[in-house]
Amino acid sequence: MGGPSAEREVSLSSGQACAAALRERNYKVIEVDAGPDLAAVLTQIKPDAVLNCLHGRWGEDGCVQGLLEWMQIPYSHSGVLSSALAMDKQRTKEIYRSVGLPVVQSTIAAADDVRRDHVMTPPYVVKPNNEGSSVGVYLVGAENNGPPQLGPEMPEFVMVEAFAPGRELTTTVMGQRALTVTDILTTGWYDYDAKYKEGGSSHVVPADVPAEIFELCLEYALRAHNALGCRGVSRTDYRWDESKGADGLVLLETNTQPGMTATSLTPEQAAACGISFPELCAWMVEDATCSR
Repeated sequence: MGGPSAEREVSLSSGQACAAALRERNYKVIEVDAGPDLAAVLTQIKPDAVLNCLHGRWGEDGCVQGLLEWMQIPYSHSGVLSSALAMDKQRTKEIYRSVGLPVVQSTIAAADDVRRDHVMTPPYVVKPNNEGSSVGVYLVGAENNGPPQLGPEMPEFVMVEAFAPGRELTTTVMGQRALTVTDILTTGWYDYDAKYKEGGSSHVVPADVPAEIFELCLEYALRAHNALGCRGVSRTDYRWDESKGADGLVLLETNTQPGMTATSLTPEQAAACGISFPELCAWMVEDATCSR
C-alpha cells in the first residue's frame, strides 16, 4: 500500500482497511508501505501472497506486478500486461473499440498544444493518460473563451476526450461475475474530492435505471474485464445520457485495482450482493497467483 503515486493517501486507506478485514478472518497480515526497497522488504518477509492495494502509477500499471512475477510471489488483481493496458486510457479505448464497446472520441495531444488552443471542439475533458481517481482532470465547457491553462503537474502529453454528458454509473467484476450497478450522485464534477471526501458524493446501489441499461452495464463490464485480460477484481466506469437510451451509455475506463476505502464503490457493491468486506478481501487473497 502507499507507494509514490498521486493516489498515495487513498492507497494507504485501502491497505489499512483491507489489513483490518483480513485480520478479522485470522490471516497474518504485514502492512508494507511500498518504497524503492520493496524487493528487499519482500525478500525478508517471504509472504505467501501479496494483496496489492496500490493505486495509480507504479502499483497499478504493471510495474509492481512485474516485480512480483520476477520474485514468484502470488499476488492479487490483474497481471503485467492487463494492468499496463488499463492504466493507459487511450489504449484501453482502442481495446474497447476492437470488441465493439462504445466510447467517445479522444486523442493524445501535447500539453503545450492544449494550453495554446482548443484541440477539440468544446465541451471536452483533459486528463493525464495514465493516472486514476480523477487526478489532474480539467473540464472545458462550451462557454469557455479560451483553452485550459493546465497546471505544471500535468505530463508532457495528455488525453483530450469529448465530454460525455449524463449520469455516472459503475460496475464491479469479481472473477467472472459482474456484481451490480451503482449510480453516483454528486453536485458537480466527480473529481478526486467527490470520490474520497466524506459527503463528496452519494451512491445509489443498485442503480435506479431501466433494466436494459442495468443489464448492459453488467455485460459491458465483463466484456471490458475480459478484453483487457483482467484478473481478480476490476471496476468499469460509464457515463449514461438517458435522453439517448442505450445509445447514450459509453465506457470511460476500467480500474484494475479499485479503491477499498470506507467510501469505496467496490466494497459497497459486494455488500449489496451479500459479500461482506472481510469476505471480499479473503477472496482476493485466495485468488492470488503468479503468471496473471
